[in-house]
Amino acid sequence: MKRRTFLGSAVSVVAFGEHQRQTASAAEANAAGHAPPGPLVWPIVAKLPPGIRSFAGHTDTVPDIVGGIGRPPSLVIFTEGNHLMVVLSDDIVGAFPAWAKAQPQYADLHLDNIVVVTLPQPVCIQMIRTGAVALGNLTLDVSRGSGFYPDIFMGYPEPLRQLRQLGMIEPQARFFCKNRGVALLVPKGNPLGIQGLADVTRTSARIALPDSGDVRAQCRAAADALLGKAAADALFAAEVPSFPGRLGIMHRDLPEMVARSYADVAFTWYHLVSYWARIFPNHFAFVSVPGAEPFFTQIAFGRVSSPLRPRAVKAFEEFFFSRAKDVYPRYDFARMNDDEYAAPLALG
Repeated sequence: MKRRTFLGSAVSVVAFGEHQRQTASAAEANAAGHAPPGPLVWPIVAKLPPGIRSFAGHTDTVPDIVGGIGRPPSLVIFTEGNHLMVVLSDDIVGAFPAWAKAQPQYADLHLDNIVVVTLPQPVCIQMIRTGAVALGNLTLDVSRGSGFYPDIFMGYPEPLRQLRQLGMIEPQARFFCKNRGVALLVPKGNPLGIQGLADVTRTSARIALPDSGDVRAQCRAAADALLGKAAADALFAAEVPSFPGRLGIMHRDLPEMVARSYADVAFTWYHLVSYWARIFPNHFAFVSVPGAEPFFTQIAFGRVSSPLRPRAVKAFEEFFFSRAKDVYPRYDFARMNDDEYAAPLALG
């Protein structure tokens, strides 16, 4: 018993010393205005009723399904996380219920449980095809029967065409935003002094890149145009392809790689870099890439065929297109002109 007590005391002393060391390191980092390397704790965007227990932290947070599961949804929107900072904001989803209440034709709608899925588009499509998604030990039924099924799908043209081939969405969508090309994310203080793409290769920086899709293609196109093919090859050769505990969600795992020091810089959409630097000011800094503005993409609004909540869809579409043109530029998207905004996208 005495030996056990001694070992327990020794372990406690070691643990306490390690805790002091970690606390001191964290305090030094915070005093210098920097966050210590480690997993990001993403902000909670859901508005929870008082008294609800919330498991919010690195391991327990579900960041990309927002809303209540287990009670009837008022409206379900599936979209990729590219523009989550806008669609989940008080300017869009947060403002919609009050707007609808003020419209005589929609005043009777119950809009207290708007569910938004902001996972990558291939994952959203797979959820619909397989009828489920697993979040650790929890499996959610994605079906018309469960009610957890999209009424609206917002996405890039190619994923929307795939959904049309499945017969899931209507044959025409409408564009509502375009981004401002690509930019660089660096740690706060920019220790390598990266001021552009050429500095990434000059400093032999390890780079985090999107693993697929439109954004990777545009990053490559921008690098080819601004650096030349040989230098662009060198840039992409310095890619860190993965890391332990990879999230597999582009709009979250790129900043994770920089925050955990697996990469020195990340290269992706301008508005995402701006968003990360804004919500994690002690972790990151934004570096623009002059000449990268033309390498953009657009997102379109698709209506699901025979939606479960047709009046809510009609109300949200009317509300959304009455303000998205002005709201998206506030979040570092490009302003669309009259010919671009709400332009039709034929899906076949």
